[in-house]
Amino acid sequence: MSDVLPDESTASLTQPPLATRIYRTIATRNQLFLDKVTPHTFLRWMFTLLLLGVYFLRVYVSQGWYLVTYFLAIFLLNQLLAFLTPKVTPTFTEESDDDGPSLPTHSGDEFRPFIRRLPEFKFWWTGTRAIIICLFLTMFNAFNIPVFWPILVVYFITLFCITMKRQLKHMMKYKYIPFSFGKTIYKGKSESPDTPVVIQ
Repeated sequence: MSDVLPDESTASLTQPPLATRIYRTIATRNQLFLDKVTPHTFLRWMFTLLLLGVYFLRVYVSQGWYLVTYFLAIFLLNQLLAFLTPKVTPTFTEESDDDGPSLPTHSGDEFRPFIRRLPEFKFWWTGTRAIIICLFLTMFNAFNIPVFWPILVVYFITLFCITMKRQLKHMMKYKYIPFSFGKTIYKGKSESPDTPVVIQ
């Protein structure tokens, strides 16, 4: 048997196209970046707040892109609502009569940990991407649609108040807190150092 070396024509047929290779390289580097920043919650959110400040400074100085800002605010409000809502929840109006899972409402109900509909990392990542996209849109005058911005501000404040009131009512009705600070933490019995450990 002789070893046959592939010539350049067959090697080029087995490689994926250039666009696919570039996409895979960018996706791999993006995932590597996300994996590195995942444990640094405080720094991630500080970066996002700084980015949001830069965006608002850009809008304030340029006196435009109010409609883009309004859409960004609505999107971030929607993401915040998903972040504050449990993954498994009864309807906002009345409990349905089906036998699906629900949050415990009585002290005798089974304990279920609070699992968010939108996890913190996805909330941060989608919000940061939205801010970056909106910053990019402020570079083009085509997206600077003239609107009377005080109406948008009043409408957003009204929408925010109604939505948060509804969310607070939902939290009180089903007795859950979406944050871990201020909750009671139960610790087991502490063993003294003289207590022998029995391994079976």
